Amino acid sequence: MKIGAENRNKLIAAVVLMGLALILVLRIAIGSGAPVPTVVTPVPESSLNSGAVPARAARPAGRAKATKRIAAAPHSIDPTLRFDWLKASEDTQYAGNGRNIFMAQAEIPQPIAPAMTPEQQKAAEGPPPPPPPPPITLKFYGFASKPGEPKRVFLSQGEDVFIASEGEIIDRRYKVVHISPMSVEIEDVLYNNRQNIPLTQG
Repeated sequence: MKIGAENRNKLIAAVVLMGLALILVLRIAIGSGAPVPTVVTPVPESSLNSGAVPARAARPAGRAKATKRIAAAPHSIDPTLRFDWLKASEDTQYAGNGRNIFMAQAEIPQPIAPAMTPEQQKAAEGPPPPPPPPPITLKFYGFASKPGEPKRVFLSQGEDVFIASEGEIIDRRYKVVHISPMSVEIEDVLYNNRQNIPLTQG
């Protein structure tokens, strides 16, 4: 009978240790969010004396609590690498509201004017200014004067040479307004533009 008592003590110790191990596994499983294994219910001593084999019984209440904890936990401590989470974090871009955090007072954004069409922009700017008149290309290279006759000047344009006195029009466009010893004032009658042409040597 002493051998039977030792076997019974060993069996009780094994059942108690198994129960503690299962409780520890259950705590780790609930904390990590892993599915909860079934728990063996402790067997009373009366059933041990009768030699009955302990049976495993599931605890649905514990599984329901573990499911709630898994749903509530946003991140698990699963060591596997989640490429979808990495991709989502790479695509995240920071868009500020334009406020300078280093200034004591926030800057008030100015209202943006609505975009104008090219026709509206032209109407707002008004008509374009008239182009400037073309320059007078005549060259003054000499003059001639005789006693009792008006002073005359020699003007050239390209290979053409014109001789005129004050008030005369040359090339059907240029009027000699005033002749002075070092320059002559010419008026472009088409564009109403006056220009002083200096005396050129040679």
